Amino acid sequence: MIINWWAYLIWIPAASLLGFLITYIFAGILRWQRSIFLIPYVVLTTLFVYTYARWSNLNLTGMISNNWGWGIVGAIIASLLLVRAVLRQPVSPRSQGKALIFNSIWLGLIYGAVDSILLSVLPVWITWQAFSIFDFAATLIGKIAIGVLAFILSEVVTVAYHWGYPEFRSKSVMQPVIGNGICTLAYLLSMNPLAAIGSHVVMHIAAVWHGPKQTVQLPPHYPIVAGNKGSIQQTGQFQ
Repeated sequence: MIINWWAYLIWIPAASLLGFLITYIFAGILRWQRSIFLIPYVVLTTLFVYTYARWSNLNLTGMISNNWGWGIVGAIIASLLLVRAVLRQPVSPRSQGKALIFNSIWLGLIYGAVDSILLSVLPVWITWQAFSIFDFAATLIGKIAIGVLAFILSEVVTVAYHWGYPEFRSKSVMQPVIGNGICTLAYLLSMNPLAAIGSHVVMHIAAVWHGPKQTVQLPPHYPIVAGNKGSIQQTGQFQ
């Protein structure tokens, strides 16, 4: 089956809409606690990515094995930048014992991996598959142009996804835009998705250990409210 180039790009607004609806409904409206919120997010995003991979005949094994060494190098360098950003935020209490292990896997490994695939890896996959059929894609200028477009589309999906969280409906959305931009750039420069996935996972695990209540890398956060004779006052603190 021959797929037109523009048919691939339709998946970009679809991914943006999916990300926005998940965060808007389950965090913005239902205000589900973080660990529970991840259930529909992980399930729906995984189904979406699987559907795209089957539809586009994506060679997942080939993409991961190609330039895997540079992917690891990119993951290490990007991780250093992202962890530094985590550590500059206020420290908050973290879980202990088995709960910490569970959170490191659920909020760190799984949440981070799914985030990176939806926000960084998938947009790059889509963009490259859309334009690889053209001759200019084999030239240096063509590769740079496709890379720039892929980076922009990744940020579009990132903004749409985070805009569904109430905490990011302001200029604060620039924080995840910059952070995820580092992951996407690491992927584009290394030409291996391990750079984006690895660095995003490390960032999430660092946020779990630093304290999820104050680290912006682990949304959703909900303001603590205090009632006083029927009134509600925002304290500015998060849980």
